[in-house]
Amino acid sequence: MSDGILDEAYERLHRTGPEYEGWLSNHGPMAVEALARHGHQQRVHRWLDDYLGRLDELPRGLRPIDDWRTALGDEKRAGDWLAYFDRQLRDHPWRDVLGTWWPRLLPGIAAGATHGVIRVGHAVRALEADDTNRHRVTELAQALGYWAARWQPVPGAGRLIADPSAEREQVDIDAALAGVPRIDDQSGGVRDRLGRLARVPRWELALAALRPARTPAEAQRGLTTLVHRAGLNYLRFGHASPVMLVHAVTAPTAVLRTLPALDRALWAPSLAAAWAATAAMTSVYAPTDGIAPPTVTAATPAEVFARAARHGDEHVVKLADAVLDAHAATGDERLLTAAGYAGQLI
Repeated sequence: MSDGILDEAYERLHRTGPEYEGWLSNHGPMAVEALARHGHQQRVHRWLDDYLGRLDELPRGLRPIDDWRTALGDEKRAGDWLAYFDRQLRDHPWRDVLGTWWPRLLPGIAAGATHGVIRVGHAVRALEADDTNRHRVTELAQALGYWAARWQPVPGAGRLIADPSAEREQVDIDAALAGVPRIDDQSGGVRDRLGRLARVPRWELALAALRPARTPAEAQRGLTTLVHRAGLNYLRFGHASPVMLVHAVTAPTAVLRTLPALDRALWAPSLAAAWAATAAMTSVYAPTDGIAPPTVTAATPAEVFARAARHGDEHVVKLADAVLDAHAATGDERLLTAAGYAGQLI
């Protein structure tokens, strides 16, 4: 990504807002980072030419952020949050700002259907490759600002994130995912669906069932396993909601990518929050019974991403990016079929 194409794309995108049509997330920064990361820089500007027309301008601020706690989750303050983080990242090293705000934002991981944390994960990965690049620092500022403006907790997850090592029933990730109950009424948008979780009788027990991470290394392994299993679950459940169930994979992927930039004391609560996000997206969009995984033509990792890039849908691109990470970590060839399956469905 040293040729500057990603930075040119960021410059174009940073004149746009984090959402459009009222509340839909601007996927541009995430998709172009993935395209550039996987060697498809030649597609970036053509992809943007098609995408930029749907986006809104940067939102205007109302007043500076003073009491950040009361402003969290206030979408009307989006412009204020973007300006706040722009100032913070001009005045302080980006890792310091991230380290301060990650634990504040993490309990609101459902923000923007998890796109707040996903955008931060892409921004951090871009910065790891070019630590002081001003376009990438600006991207992190906009990502953090979006997360703060749309900050939204997963019902019942607060205590789990605040005290991730508390004693409770201990099961592994496979068993925990298998035990996630579904909301009865899977209609409406993500905000409506998440609001129904609190009324699901077994929800909080299922959420608290995951074995806690006792060490940072356990948290990293747990996140790797969570992404792996969520990727395989997409093959079973993706037909029910091909776009939204992508986020059950990409949200924990973003958290996993951010770990190296964080104090290790934050890794265990990061796993707890990522688990809550994946469990929530599963509960509100996946059916109770999955189908047999589909047959998708086998491909190498490079071919998997090339197909996603040709497809062009931002969710297909981001899922391919996530499952390639999971495949590299686990060697599970089944993961490579998930992006192709998403390309068939979307």
